[in-house]
Amino acid sequence: MQISEKPATNNEDSQGFDPKNPPNPKLIDTCVHCGFCLSTCPSYRVIGKEMDSPRGRIYLMDAINEGEAPLAEGTVQHFDSCLGCLACVTTCPSGVQYDKLIAATRPQIERNYSRSLPDNLYRKLIFNLFPYPQRLRVLLAPLLVYQKLGFPKFFRATGLLKKISPRLGAMESLLPDVTAKSFVDTLPEVIPAKGEKRYRVGVILGCVQRLFFSKVNEATVRVLTANGCEVVIPKSQGCCAALPEHQGQREQAQTLARQMIDSFAETGVDYIIINAAGCGHTLKEYGHILADDPNYREKAKAFAAKVKDAQEFLAEVGLTAPLSPITDNELTMVYQDACHLLHGQKISIQPRQLLKQIPGVKLREPIDAALCCGSAGVYNMLQPEVAEELGQQKVTNLLNTGAQLIASANPGCSLQINKHLQMQEKEIPIMHPIELLDFSIRGVKIDA
Repeated sequence: MQISEKPATNNEDSQGFDPKNPPNPKLIDTCVHCGFCLSTCPSYRVIGKEMDSPRGRIYLMDAINEGEAPLAEGTVQHFDSCLGCLACVTTCPSGVQYDKLIAATRPQIERNYSRSLPDNLYRKLIFNLFPYPQRLRVLLAPLLVYQKLGFPKFFRATGLLKKISPRLGAMESLLPDVTAKSFVDTLPEVIPAKGEKRYRVGVILGCVQRLFFSKVNEATVRVLTANGCEVVIPKSQGCCAALPEHQGQREQAQTLARQMIDSFAETGVDYIIINAAGCGHTLKEYGHILADDPNYREKAKAFAAKVKDAQEFLAEVGLTAPLSPITDNELTMVYQDACHLLHGQKISIQPRQLLKQIPGVKLREPIDAALCCGSAGVYNMLQPEVAEELGQQKVTNLLNTGAQLIASANPGCSLQINKHLQMQEKEIPIMHPIELLDFSIRGVKIDA
Protein backbone atom coordinates (compact mmCIF):
# COMPACT_ATOMS: atom_id res chain seq x y z
CA MET A 1 0.00 0.00 0.00
CA GLN A 2 1.35 3.41 -0.96
CA ILE A 3 0.16 6.72 0.50
CA SER A 4 1.16 9.83 -1.41
CA GLU A 5 3.77 11.98 0.29
CA LYS A 6 3.38 15.74 -0.04
CA PRO A 7 6.51 17.87 0.15
CA ALA A 8 7.07 19.96 3.25
CA THR A 9 6.91 23.45 1.77
CA ASN A 10 6.86 26.77 3.57
CA ASN A 11 3.78 28.97 3.30
CA GLU A 12 2.51 32.14 4.91
CA ASP A 13 0.16 30.34 7.28
CA SER A 14 2.66 27.81 8.61
CA GLN A 15 5.02 28.12 11.55
CA GLY A 16 7.36 26.05 13.65
CA PHE A 17 7.45 24.82 17.23
CA ASP A 18 6.73 27.30 20.02
CA PRO A 19 9.10 27.68 23.04
CA LYS A 20 6.96 25.47 25.32
CA ASN A 21 8.70 22.08 25.53
CA PRO A 22 9.65 21.47 21.88
CA PRO A 23 11.41 18.19 21.00
CA ASN A 24 14.71 18.25 22.88
CA PRO A 25 17.67 18.77 20.49
CA LYS A 26 19.88 16.67 22.77
CA LEU A 27 17.49 13.73 22.42
CA ILE A 28 17.29 14.30 18.67
CA ASP A 29 21.10 14.23 18.41
CA THR A 30 21.27 10.75 19.98
CA CYS A 31 19.82 9.34 16.74
CA VAL A 32 22.67 8.19 14.47
CA HIS A 33 20.24 7.37 11.62
CA CYS A 34 21.32 3.71 11.55
CA GLY A 35 17.93 2.50 10.32
CA PHE A 36 17.44 -0.32 12.84
CA CYS A 37 14.01 1.16 13.60
CA LEU A 38 12.73 0.78 10.04
CA SER A 39 11.95 -2.94 10.11
CA THR A 40 10.05 -2.69 13.40
CA CYS A 41 8.05 0.46 12.55
CA PRO A 42 4.51 -0.51 11.51
CA SER A 43 3.76 2.72 9.64
CA TYR A 44 6.97 2.43 7.63
CA ARG A 45 6.16 -1.19 6.79
CA VAL A 46 2.78 -0.21 5.37
CA ILE A 47 3.49 3.20 3.82
CA GLY A 48 7.10 2.57 2.80
CA LYS A 49 8.20 6.22 3.02
CA GLU A 50 11.29 7.37 4.91
CA MET A 51 9.44 10.28 6.52
CA ASP A 52 6.88 7.82 7.94
CA SER A 53 9.58 6.08 9.98
CA PRO A 54 11.01 7.10 13.38
CA ARG A 55 14.27 8.13 11.70
CA GLY A 56 12.42 10.26 9.17
CA ARG A 57 10.28 11.92 11.81
CA ILE A 58 13.37 12.76 13.85
CA TYR A 59 14.81 14.41 10.73
CA LEU A 60 11.61 16.48 10.54
CA MET A 61 11.70 17.42 14.22
CA ASP A 62 15.27 18.65 13.79
CA ALA A 63 14.40 20.57 10.63
CA ILE A 64 11.45 22.30 12.33
CA ASN A 65 13.58 23.10 15.39
CA GLU A 66 16.15 24.70 13.07
CA GLY A 67 13.54 26.64 11.08
CA GLU A 68 14.28 24.63 7.93
CA ALA A 69 10.77 23.14 7.69
CA PRO A 70 7.36 24.34 8.88
CA LEU A 71 4.55 22.73 10.82
CA ALA A 72 2.40 22.36 7.73
CA GLU A 73 0.32 19.62 6.12
CA GLY A 74 3.39 18.11 4.46
CA THR A 75 5.14 17.56 7.78
CA VAL A 76 2.20 17.00 10.14
CA GLN A 77 0.91 14.06 8.11
CA HIS A 78 4.11 12.14 8.90
CA PHE A 79 3.74 12.72 12.64
CA ASP A 80 0.07 11.73 12.41
CA SER A 81 1.01 8.46 10.72
CA CYS A 82 2.97 7.38 13.83
CA LEU A 83 1.07 4.82 15.91
CA GLY A 84 3.07 5.62 19.04
CA CYS A 85 3.62 1.87 19.51
CA LEU A 86 7.21 2.50 20.76
CA ALA A 87 8.64 -0.56 18.97
CA CYS A 88 11.46 1.69 17.79
CA VAL A 89 12.39 2.47 21.40
CA THR A 90 12.81 -1.23 22.10
CA THR A 91 14.84 -1.77 18.93
CA CYS A 92 17.13 1.27 18.92
CA PRO A 93 20.76 0.34 19.71
CA SER A 94 21.57 3.99 20.50
CA GLY A 95 18.88 4.34 23.16
CA VAL A 96 17.01 7.12 21.34
CA GLN A 97 14.06 8.22 23.49
CA TYR A 98 11.63 8.51 20.61
CA ASP A 99 8.73 8.22 23.05
CA LYS A 100 9.70 11.55 24.62
CA LEU A 101 10.28 13.14 21.23
CA ILE A 102 6.90 12.23 19.77
CA ALA A 103 5.20 13.10 23.08
CA ALA A 104 6.71 16.59 22.83
CA THR A 105 5.85 16.98 19.15
CA ARG A 106 2.15 16.19 19.29
CA PRO A 107 1.12 19.00 21.67
CA GLN A 108 3.10 21.37 19.45
CA ILE A 109 1.02 20.28 16.47
CA GLU A 110 -2.25 20.78 18.33
CA ARG A 111 -1.23 24.29 19.40
CA ASN A 112 0.43 25.51 16.24
CA TYR A 113 -1.17 23.74 13.28
CA SER A 114 -4.67 24.41 11.93
CA ARG A 115 -6.34 21.19 10.89
CA SER A 116 -9.10 21.06 8.30
CA LEU A 117 -12.65 21.58 9.57
CA PRO A 118 -13.74 17.91 9.08
CA ASP A 119 -10.56 16.63 10.78
CA ASN A 120 -10.97 19.08 13.64
CA LEU A 121 -14.64 18.21 14.19
CA TYR A 122 -13.93 14.47 14.10
CA ARG A 123 -11.16 14.81 16.66
CA LYS A 124 -13.33 17.00 18.89
CA LEU A 125 -16.00 14.28 18.79
CA ILE A 126 -13.46 11.68 19.95
CA PHE A 127 -11.82 13.77 22.67
CA ASN A 128 -15.09 15.10 24.06
CA LEU A 129 -16.73 11.69 24.18
CA PHE A 130 -14.44 8.71 24.74
CA PRO A 131 -12.57 9.91 27.86
CA TYR A 132 -15.87 10.55 29.67
CA PRO A 133 -17.76 7.35 30.62
CA GLN A 134 -20.89 9.20 31.70
CA ARG A 135 -21.15 10.94 28.33
CA LEU A 136 -20.67 7.63 26.58
CA ARG A 137 -23.43 6.10 28.69
CA VAL A 138 -25.91 8.61 27.27
CA LEU A 139 -25.35 7.00 23.87
CA LEU A 140 -25.71 3.41 25.05
CA ALA A 141 -29.50 3.17 24.67
CA PRO A 142 -29.56 4.35 21.03
CA LEU A 143 -26.53 2.17 20.29
CA LEU A 144 -28.31 -0.85 21.76
CA VAL A 145 -31.33 -0.17 19.54
CA TYR A 146 -29.00 0.30 16.57
CA GLN A 147 -27.43 -3.10 17.20
CA LYS A 148 -30.71 -4.91 17.89
CA LEU A 149 -32.17 -3.65 14.61
CA GLY A 150 -29.25 -5.13 12.68
CA PHE A 151 -27.73 -1.93 11.32
CA PRO A 152 -24.12 -3.01 12.00
CA LYS A 153 -24.56 -6.04 9.75
CA PHE A 154 -26.08 -3.88 7.01
CA PHE A 155 -23.40 -1.18 7.05
CA ARG A 156 -20.54 -3.67 7.25
CA ALA A 157 -21.94 -5.86 4.47
CA THR A 158 -22.60 -2.95 2.11
CA GLY A 159 -19.63 -0.78 3.10
CA LEU A 160 -21.97 2.21 2.73
CA LEU A 161 -20.76 4.15 5.76
CA LYS A 162 -17.15 3.48 4.82
CA LYS A 163 -17.80 4.95 1.37
CA ILE A 164 -19.36 8.07 2.89
CA SER A 165 -16.57 8.50 5.46
CA PRO A 166 -13.72 5.99 5.96
CA ARG A 167 -13.20 7.32 9.49
CA LEU A 168 -16.83 6.97 10.54
CA GLY A 169 -16.89 3.56 8.88
CA ALA A 170 -13.86 2.54 10.91
CA MET A 171 -15.43 3.82 14.13
CA GLU A 172 -18.65 1.91 13.47
CA SER A 173 -16.82 -1.31 12.57
CA LEU A 174 -15.09 -1.29 15.97
CA LEU A 175 -18.26 -0.79 18.00
CA PRO A 176 -18.40 -3.40 20.80
CA ASP A 177 -21.63 -5.07 21.89
CA VAL A 178 -23.78 -3.08 24.29
CA THR A 179 -24.97 -5.23 27.21
CA ALA A 180 -27.02 -4.64 30.34
CA LYS A 181 -23.78 -4.31 32.36
CA SER A 182 -22.72 -1.40 30.14
CA PHE A 183 -25.29 0.87 31.78
CA VAL A 184 -24.15 0.71 35.43
CA ASP A 185 -21.05 0.31 37.59
CA THR A 186 -21.73 -2.74 39.76
CA LEU A 187 -18.54 -2.99 41.81
CA PRO A 188 -18.62 -1.61 45.38
CA GLU A 189 -16.05 0.87 46.64
CA VAL A 190 -14.27 -1.60 48.95
CA ILE A 191 -14.06 -5.36 48.46
CA PRO A 192 -12.40 -7.38 51.25
CA ALA A 193 -9.62 -9.89 50.67
CA LYS A 194 -10.39 -13.58 50.85
CA GLY A 195 -8.37 -15.23 53.56
CA GLU A 196 -5.33 -13.45 54.93
CA LYS A 197 -4.98 -9.87 53.71
CA ARG A 198 -1.63 -9.33 51.99
CA TYR A 199 -2.12 -5.95 50.30
CA ARG A 200 -4.56 -3.07 49.98
CA VAL A 201 -4.78 -2.13 46.30
CA GLY A 202 -6.72 0.36 44.24
CA VAL A 203 -8.27 -0.63 40.92
CA ILE A 204 -8.82 1.69 37.96
CA LEU A 205 -11.90 0.88 35.91
CA GLY A 206 -11.06 2.73 32.69
CA CYS A 207 -13.46 4.39 30.23
CA VAL A 208 -14.25 2.02 27.36
CA GLN A 209 -13.18 -0.80 29.68
CA ARG A 210 -15.82 -0.10 32.33
CA LEU A 211 -18.64 0.25 29.78
CA PHE A 212 -17.89 -2.53 27.31
CA PHE A 213 -15.46 -4.82 29.16
CA SER A 214 -16.91 -4.74 32.67
CA LYS A 215 -16.48 -8.51 32.95
CA VAL A 216 -12.70 -7.96 32.77
CA ASN A 217 -12.88 -5.51 35.68
CA GLU A 218 -15.02 -7.93 37.68
CA ALA A 219 -12.57 -10.76 36.95
CA THR A 220 -9.66 -8.53 38.01
CA VAL A 221 -11.28 -7.82 41.36
CA ARG A 222 -12.05 -11.50 41.96
CA VAL A 223 -8.48 -12.57 41.13
CA LEU A 224 -7.00 -9.88 43.38
CA THR A 225 -9.25 -10.67 46.34
CA ALA A 226 -8.68 -14.43 45.88
CA ASN A 227 -4.95 -13.73 46.19
CA GLY A 228 -5.16 -11.78 49.43
CA CYS A 229 -5.81 -8.23 48.25
CA GLU A 230 -8.32 -5.82 49.71
CA VAL A 231 -9.58 -3.81 46.72
CA VAL A 232 -10.51 -0.11 46.74
CA ILE A 233 -12.40 1.46 43.80
CA PRO A 234 -12.90 5.22 44.29
CA LYS A 235 -16.14 6.38 42.71
CA SER A 236 -14.60 9.74 41.80
CA GLN A 237 -12.08 8.23 39.38
CA GLY A 238 -12.42 9.12 35.72
CA CYS A 239 -10.29 8.66 32.61
CA CYS A 240 -6.58 7.90 33.00
CA ALA A 241 -5.78 10.49 30.25
CA ALA A 242 -4.23 7.98 27.83
CA LEU A 243 -6.35 8.89 24.83
CA PRO A 244 -5.80 12.69 24.89
CA GLU A 245 -2.16 12.34 25.97
CA HIS A 246 -1.29 10.04 23.07
CA GLN A 247 -2.79 12.53 20.62
CA GLY A 248 -1.22 15.71 21.98
CA GLN A 249 -4.18 17.04 23.95
CA ARG A 250 -1.89 17.91 26.83
CA GLU A 251 -4.13 20.27 28.83
CA GLN A 252 -7.02 17.81 28.80
CA ALA A 253 -4.64 15.01 29.76
CA GLN A 254 -3.30 17.04 32.68
CA THR A 255 -6.80 17.79 33.97
CA LEU A 256 -7.77 14.13 33.86
CA ALA A 257 -4.49 13.08 35.51
CA ARG A 258 -5.06 15.50 38.40
CA GLN A 259 -8.56 14.11 38.89
CA MET A 260 -7.22 10.55 38.97
CA ILE A 261 -4.52 11.44 41.50
CA ASP A 262 -7.06 13.19 43.73
CA SER A 263 -9.44 10.24 43.61
CA PHE A 264 -6.81 7.93 45.16
CA ALA A 265 -5.26 10.53 47.48
CA GLU A 266 -6.85 9.35 50.75
CA THR A 267 -7.23 5.65 50.01
CA GLY A 268 -4.01 4.44 51.64
CA VAL A 269 -3.43 1.81 48.98
CA ASP A 270 -0.12 -0.02 48.56
CA TYR A 271 -0.50 -0.29 44.78
CA ILE A 272 -2.79 1.01 42.05
CA ILE A 273 -3.77 -1.74 39.62
CA ILE A 274 -4.74 -1.30 35.97
CA ASN A 275 -5.70 -4.07 33.55
CA ALA A 276 -5.52 -2.12 30.24
CA ALA A 277 -2.10 -1.76 28.61
CA GLY A 278 -2.49 1.71 27.10
CA CYS A 279 -3.90 3.11 30.33
CA GLY A 280 -1.08 1.60 32.38
CA HIS A 281 1.62 3.20 30.28
CA THR A 282 0.06 6.66 30.66
CA LEU A 283 -0.51 6.24 34.41
CA LYS A 284 3.17 5.46 34.83
CA GLU A 285 3.98 8.67 32.90
CA TYR A 286 2.10 11.02 35.25
CA GLY A 287 5.37 12.39 36.61
CA HIS A 288 6.27 13.52 33.09
CA ILE A 289 2.77 14.74 32.17
CA LEU A 290 2.57 16.96 35.27
CA ALA A 291 6.26 17.85 35.49
CA ASP A 292 5.51 21.57 35.05
CA ASP A 293 2.76 21.66 37.68
CA PRO A 294 4.28 22.71 41.04
CA ASN A 295 1.15 21.61 42.94
CA TYR A 296 1.01 18.12 41.43
CA ARG A 297 4.59 17.34 40.38
CA GLU A 298 5.48 15.32 43.47
CA LYS A 299 2.00 13.86 43.85
CA ALA A 300 2.21 12.61 40.26
CA LYS A 301 5.57 10.93 40.85
CA ALA A 302 4.29 9.24 44.01
CA PHE A 303 1.13 8.08 42.24
CA ALA A 304 3.04 6.71 39.23
CA ALA A 305 5.37 4.79 41.54
CA LYS A 306 2.40 2.81 42.86
CA VAL A 307 0.95 1.88 39.46
CA LYS A 308 1.20 -1.76 38.43
CA ASP A 309 -0.28 -3.64 35.53
CA ALA A 310 -2.48 -6.40 36.93
CA GLN A 311 -0.34 -9.13 35.38
CA GLU A 312 2.89 -7.44 36.44
CA PHE A 313 1.60 -7.22 40.01
CA LEU A 314 0.39 -10.82 40.24
CA ALA A 315 3.61 -12.20 38.77
CA GLU A 316 5.60 -10.12 41.24
CA VAL A 317 3.70 -10.98 44.44
CA GLY A 318 2.82 -14.53 43.40
CA LEU A 319 -0.48 -16.40 43.19
CA THR A 320 -1.72 -17.97 46.40
CA ALA A 321 -5.09 -19.23 45.11
CA PRO A 322 -5.00 -22.77 43.62
CA LEU A 323 -5.57 -23.07 39.85
CA SER A 324 -7.56 -25.72 38.02
CA PRO A 325 -7.93 -26.59 34.30
CA ILE A 326 -10.36 -24.39 32.33
CA THR A 327 -10.96 -26.99 29.59
CA ASP A 328 -11.36 -30.75 29.63
CA ASN A 329 -8.52 -31.19 27.13
CA GLU A 330 -5.28 -29.32 26.45
CA LEU A 331 -5.94 -25.67 25.55
CA THR A 332 -3.70 -24.15 22.90
CA MET A 333 -3.66 -20.37 23.09
CA VAL A 334 -1.64 -17.46 21.78
CA TYR A 335 -0.84 -14.38 23.83
CA GLN A 336 -1.10 -11.09 21.94
CA ASP A 337 1.50 -8.54 23.09
CA ALA A 338 -0.09 -5.10 23.47
CA CYS A 339 2.46 -2.47 22.40
CA HIS A 340 2.13 -0.32 25.51
CA LEU A 341 2.77 -3.37 27.67
CA LEU A 342 5.63 -4.79 25.62
CA HIS A 343 7.40 -1.63 24.45
CA GLY A 344 6.01 0.97 26.84
CA GLN A 345 6.13 -0.93 30.13
CA LYS A 346 8.55 -3.74 29.19
CA ILE A 347 6.03 -6.35 30.33
CA SER A 348 6.09 -9.53 28.26
CA ILE A 349 7.28 -12.49 30.32
CA GLN A 350 4.87 -11.94 33.24
CA PRO A 351 1.59 -12.61 31.36
CA ARG A 352 3.06 -15.74 29.83
CA GLN A 353 4.28 -16.93 33.22
CA LEU A 354 0.80 -16.54 34.68
CA LEU A 355 -0.96 -18.27 31.79
CA LYS A 356 1.43 -21.20 31.91
CA GLN A 357 0.46 -21.78 35.55
CA ILE A 358 -3.06 -22.71 34.45
CA PRO A 359 -3.10 -26.53 34.14
CA GLY A 360 -3.52 -27.78 30.57
CA VAL A 361 -2.54 -24.52 28.84
CA LYS A 362 -0.12 -24.64 25.92
CA LEU A 363 1.19 -21.29 24.67
CA ARG A 364 2.22 -20.64 21.10
CA GLU A 365 4.09 -17.62 19.73
CA PRO A 366 3.05 -15.76 16.57
CA ILE A 367 5.33 -14.35 13.87
CA ASP A 368 5.98 -10.61 14.35
CA ALA A 369 4.63 -10.72 17.90
CA ALA A 370 6.11 -7.27 18.58
CA LEU A 371 4.38 -5.60 15.60
CA CYS A 372 1.38 -3.35 16.39
CA CYS A 373 -2.10 -4.60 15.53
CA GLY A 374 -3.10 -1.12 14.31
CA SER A 375 -5.36 -0.17 17.19
CA ALA A 376 -2.99 2.23 19.00
CA GLY A 377 -5.62 4.06 21.04
CA VAL A 378 -7.79 5.80 18.43
CA TYR A 379 -5.30 5.41 15.56
CA ASN A 380 -7.57 2.92 13.80
CA MET A 381 -10.27 5.60 13.74
CA LEU A 382 -7.93 8.41 12.64
CA GLN A 383 -5.75 6.50 10.15
CA PRO A 384 -8.04 3.63 9.03
CA GLU A 385 -6.11 2.68 5.88
CA VAL A 386 -2.84 1.91 7.67
CA ALA A 387 -4.69 0.32 10.60
CA GLU A 388 -6.62 -1.99 8.25
CA GLU A 389 -3.47 -3.47 6.77
CA LEU A 390 -1.83 -3.91 10.18
CA GLY A 391 -4.97 -5.55 11.58
CA GLN A 392 -5.09 -8.03 8.72
CA GLN A 393 -1.42 -8.93 9.19
CA LYS A 394 -1.81 -9.35 12.94
CA VAL A 395 -4.85 -11.62 12.72
CA THR A 396 -3.25 -13.74 9.99
CA ASN A 397 -0.18 -14.25 12.19
CA LEU A 398 -2.33 -15.14 15.20
CA LEU A 399 -4.42 -17.60 13.20
CA ASN A 400 -1.31 -19.25 11.77
CA THR A 401 -0.35 -20.43 15.27
CA GLY A 402 -3.33 -22.79 15.24
CA ALA A 403 -4.42 -21.47 18.65
CA GLN A 404 -7.93 -22.14 19.94
CA LEU A 405 -8.02 -18.91 21.95
CA ILE A 406 -6.37 -15.48 21.85
CA ALA A 407 -5.34 -13.81 25.11
CA SER A 408 -5.25 -10.02 24.84
CA ALA A 409 -4.60 -7.55 27.67
CA ASN A 410 -5.87 -4.35 26.05
CA PRO A 411 -9.45 -3.46 25.05
CA GLY A 412 -8.37 -1.60 21.90
CA CYS A 413 -6.33 -4.57 20.69
CA SER A 414 -9.24 -6.93 21.42
CA LEU A 415 -11.67 -4.79 19.38
CA GLN A 416 -9.22 -4.49 16.48
CA ILE A 417 -8.43 -8.20 16.43
CA ASN A 418 -12.09 -9.18 16.73
CA LYS A 419 -12.98 -6.91 13.80
CA HIS A 420 -10.42 -8.58 11.54
CA LEU A 421 -11.36 -12.07 12.71
CA GLN A 422 -14.92 -11.30 11.60
CA MET A 423 -13.68 -9.93 8.29
CA GLN A 424 -11.84 -13.22 7.74
CA GLU A 425 -14.94 -15.13 8.93
CA LYS A 426 -13.06 -16.78 11.78
CA GLU A 427 -14.59 -17.46 15.18
CA ILE A 428 -11.94 -17.63 17.88
CA PRO A 429 -12.60 -16.35 21.41
CA ILE A 430 -10.54 -13.40 22.67
CA MET A 431 -10.14 -13.12 26.41
CA HIS A 432 -8.08 -11.08 28.85
CA PRO A 433 -5.48 -13.21 30.68
CA ILE A 434 -7.07 -12.07 33.96
CA GLU A 435 -10.39 -13.61 32.87
CA LEU A 436 -8.63 -16.92 32.27
CA LEU A 437 -7.01 -16.79 35.70
CA ASP A 438 -10.41 -15.99 37.20
CA PHE A 439 -11.98 -19.03 35.55
CA SER A 440 -9.10 -21.22 36.71
CA ILE A 441 -9.42 -20.00 40.32
CA ARG A 442 -13.20 -20.49 40.32
CA GLY A 443 -13.06 -23.85 38.54
CA VAL A 444 -15.11 -22.64 35.58
CA LYS A 445 -14.74 -24.50 32.26
CA ILE A 446 -14.88 -22.73 28.89
CA ASP A 447 -15.62 -23.93 25.36
CA ALA A 448 -12.62 -23.41 23.09
